[in-house]
Amino acid sequence: MKIKKGDRVVVITGRDKGKQGEVTRVLPEENRVVVAGINMRKRHRKARTQAEQSQIVSFEAPIHASNVAHIDPASGKPTRVGYKFLDDGRKVRVARRHEPGKAGELIDR
Repeated sequence: MKIKKGDRVVVITGRDKGKQGEVTRVLPEENRVVVAGINMRKRHRKARTQAEQSQIVSFEAPIHASNVAHIDPASGKPTRVGYKFLDDGRKVRVARRHEPGKAGELIDR
């Protein structure tokens, strides 16, 4: 999976299309990610004791990884991701933009 915790992504399909956020959790077995402020759900939580009150709790539900795209650090636009080996032997993620001569911006920190 090319998406990692802390990445800036934009939703490309669905109810939250166009919204941007940061990945807070990655679920690689299910190919899903949790993005801050995206795909909000509500759960009605019943009181467990007499002193506690019932409440409605909002939380972020996972969204399929194919429904989000990385945000290019240079342009702020959605981009695909490729890999590249640096001179020191590290494998890093790079932005693959469609603009000629603009590809290759490092995504990894």
